[in-house]
Parts: sequence; C-alpha cells; structure tokens
Amino acid sequence: MTLDFATHMMSETLKVIALTAAPALLAGLMVGILVGVLQAVTQIHEMTLTFIPKMIAVALALLFFSPWMLRTFTDFAREVFFNFPSWIR
Repeated sequence: MTLDFATHMMSETLKVIALTAAPALLAGLMVGILVGVLQAVTQIHEMTLTFIPKMIAVALALLFFSPWMLRTFTDFAREVFFNFPSWIR
C-alpha cells in the first residue's frame, strides 16, 4: 500500500461521508435560511423558533434519504472489504 493509494482511499472515504451527510445538512440550511428571513421580516427574534423546524427538516431528510445513504455506505464498505486482500499485497 503506497502513500498515493492511502491518500486516494482517504479522499474517497471523505467524499462518501460528505455525500451522505449533504441531504441532512442542506435541509437544515434551507430551513434555517427560510426561518431567518421570516424572522427578519416579522421582527420576531426568538432563538427557539429556529430549532424545531430545523430538527423536523433534518429528521425528514434522514427518513427520506436513509435508503440511499445506507446503500452508499454499504457499497463503499463492500468495495473496501472485497478489495482489501489485494491492497495489502
């Protein structure tokens, strides 16, 4: 296993992690921006008002995207485990 290969595998791992975390993070971001704009327009600056909608949005995103996220993780893990013997030679 060379340094280039280890760097490549680390970058692939980080790419899979970022790709699977993106739906939940983007849902929370979009709801946060929307609630922030609504708070600015209505001049209601309650800190707890943003928390519940973000939690609901992230939970719905995780519920909706969990099959895809699980498939992405298992495909990557399967690739790593099946190819590991050839990598350590």
